[in-house]
Amino acid sequence: MSPNRRRPLVGGNWKMHFLRDDATRFCDALLAGGALPADVVLFPSFPLLHSVAEALTGSEVGCGGQDIHPADKGAHTGDVSGAQLVDAGCSWVLCGHSERRHDHGEADDLVRQKAVTALRYGLTPLICVGETQAERQAGRTFEVLERQLRAALTDGPATFTLAYEPVWAIGTGETATPEIAQDAHAFLRGQLGDMLGETAAEAKRILYGGSVNPQNAAELISKPDLDGFLVGGASLDPEKFLAIIRSCGSDT
Repeated sequence: MSPNRRRPLVGGNWKMHFLRDDATRFCDALLAGGALPADVVLFPSFPLLHSVAEALTGSEVGCGGQDIHPADKGAHTGDVSGAQLVDAGCSWVLCGHSERRHDHGEADDLVRQKAVTALRYGLTPLICVGETQAERQAGRTFEVLERQLRAALTDGPATFTLAYEPVWAIGTGETATPEIAQDAHAFLRGQLGDMLGETAAEAKRILYGGSVNPQNAAELISKPDLDGFLVGGASLDPEKFLAIIRSCGSDT
């Protein structure tokens, strides 16, 4: 188990996968897994939100949106509002995932706006930060993380969870070593300490995301500043996802 006092959290980001029947079967398998040693949240694509939230009714597993628009409503084709996410049964939302930053050109300030909007609707923002391979090779990892974090939190949300997702490890099969992940998480916690104070920083959960699987999860979660995972590909297989969740309760 993670050797700190923060309860682990595991998120499953389904991205643009699954149809309704797939999602329902997954939820049934997840809930059949019994008591879990971590908080769990699923992030389905927008058309699946209602079905997933309904399938999870009565359980402790949360449901979240993959994105949110800063505006309450309006002419924003293809976007989704905070009110719509809540109406669909969400309690969480991803903000600033690297695929949104890359595919849709989302800048740091927009991520902050989305996180602030999420809180206004009672949604917990899961703010994602992480460097590209080129930025890491140039020795700019901490510079990038500090920029993204401070932009998201300056005059931003007071309630949030953080996810460190090195872009070079997302969907590539290349995972950050436990030591690399710990260094980044420790740096982020230090930055949170400067911004929020040591007590608040120690209470914040910081997740790792980037080719997490049942084979590497236990070693990663053993690091003192890793508080869980934001899982991509492995979250599409309920057995693998359950194995990752259970690793948060292991003694390794």
